[in-house]
Amino acid sequence: MRQMPFYSSMLDPPQAATYCSFCMKEYTKDDLINFLPSFNTFVGIDSDGCVFDTMEIKQKDFFHPHIIRHWRLGAIEPQVRAAAEFVYLYSTYRGLNRFLGLCKTFELLQDWPEARDNADLPDPADLRVYCDSGLPLSNSTILAEAERTGSKLLAEAYAWSMELNADIDRNMPVPPPFPGVEKALRRIQDNSDAIVISQTQAVALLKDWYRDDLARYVSVIAGPELGSKVDHFTMSAVNRYPANAILMIGDAPGDMATAQAIGCNFYPINPGREVQSWQRFMDEAYSRFLAGGFSEDYQVQLEMEFKALLPHTPPWK
Repeated sequence: MRQMPFYSSMLDPPQAATYCSFCMKEYTKDDLINFLPSFNTFVGIDSDGCVFDTMEIKQKDFFHPHIIRHWRLGAIEPQVRAAAEFVYLYSTYRGLNRFLGLCKTFELLQDWPEARDNADLPDPADLRVYCDSGLPLSNSTILAEAERTGSKLLAEAYAWSMELNADIDRNMPVPPPFPGVEKALRRIQDNSDAIVISQTQAVALLKDWYRDDLARYVSVIAGPELGSKVDHFTMSAVNRYPANAILMIGDAPGDMATAQAIGCNFYPINPGREVQSWQRFMDEAYSRFLAGGFSEDYQVQLEMEFKALLPHTPPWK
């Protein structure tokens, strides 16, 4: 594919040049609020770890090293990596917003004597207040709260997030979509309204979806700047479609919780089994959804298989 530069107002000019197949649209809440159905069914699709094979490399090579460097935690690097990998990848916390994940990582480290006794760990209290505030968890809101409250931790978390974005934008290898994804998106586009529902920052989210022209298969690409995943569904789909005509596709417990909160169907892309999950979606799950939604037995089966892959208790406890 020929690579072309694009420039987005979301980035400062030095960070803006990258590649894309056509001009990117920056989405707003109005795109969700004013969404008009074209089909009788609606599909919300997560991005990282669900459509794109990004989770392992993004977390292990970018998120976690930046936590260690930013808070000078090199003395307990093994513990930081273990806690961060558990939170962001291998547990019921998988898929959390980056600030929620950062807060939970610090909380686990504070509760781990081997980590707590060998490093000057940040007190996550201010970050927990922010995460529980009900605000959209994004760079703009954490900066505003840091300035409003004078919290050093919130200011540091904002700086960490911005440095992380810049490093990912400059240095992360192009994340491929999982095999079978584009075929599934094409089928969804022919039968359902579809949008991206994600907590990945828009600067990365839009680049991923536009780079390989996958954006053409969805009507809106929504990140945390437009609210939580429940907010995305509430603005675009709830009260426009029956609950059994709405489907959430995701790879994290938060996606399942979102579906449960609005009472819709949930199809998991199982971590470590993504290719098989997309094939199963094509072979059986999507047809069942189009035929009237998942039966209770089928939904329970999917959720049990999914939850078995993601424990709640850290392995060091």
